[in-house]
Amino acid sequence: MTIKAESRLIIAMDVTDRKEALAIAEKLGGAVDAIKVNYPIVLSCGLGIIGELKQYTNVIADFKVADIPNTNKLICEETFKAGADAIICQGFTGKDSVQACVDAAKQYGKEVFVVTEMSHPGALDFLQGHALELVDLARAAGANGIIAPATRPERLAMIRQRAGDMKILSPGVGTQGGDAASAIKAGADFVIVGRSIYNAPDPYQAAKNFIEQLRR
Repeated sequence: MTIKAESRLIIAMDVTDRKEALAIAEKLGGAVDAIKVNYPIVLSCGLGIIGELKQYTNVIADFKVADIPNTNKLICEETFKAGADAIICQGFTGKDSVQACVDAAKQYGKEVFVVTEMSHPGALDFLQGHALELVDLARAAGANGIIAPATRPERLAMIRQRAGDMKILSPGVGTQGGDAASAIKAGADFVIVGRSIYNAPDPYQAAKNFIEQLRR
């Protein structure tokens, strides 16, 4: 299945309480294109939370998979069996490890996104210097798309030039300082927002506000 850009908004479900997560998903499922889950919620609630959230919209497993090819394959297979529509992996482990994720995704009709540059300040230490190489690696491995930072739109634009028509998911909008409209203008297909939405007094209205920004 291909995650389609309709609202262009992905909610980062960075909570650990099952009831809270499902309540957020119920409110926002019709407004966002996907829910992104990370290790904290899966470690707290179990892998089954993916299937529960999938009742409301697409689910992306942000596991940043980074191991040898066989281990990557096993992680991806279990994640897709649980119902995830896509998985995020790291590229620094090499093409063969990314290829293992891509091969597993193809078996299940799912998608793979490769991290090129993260949104936090520490990404400047190591990742940024290799971001464009990671774009090339992701393309060569047959990944569906990449992750690039909304917090640095000038970098996002550079990565978009290198990525061609690959999908770009852009985290860091909101609390981390990234601007949704600027990220789309720089080349993102989707923006990822977490705390600025689910910690808002009215999460649904907060999501709608971001969607309006994306449509300008």
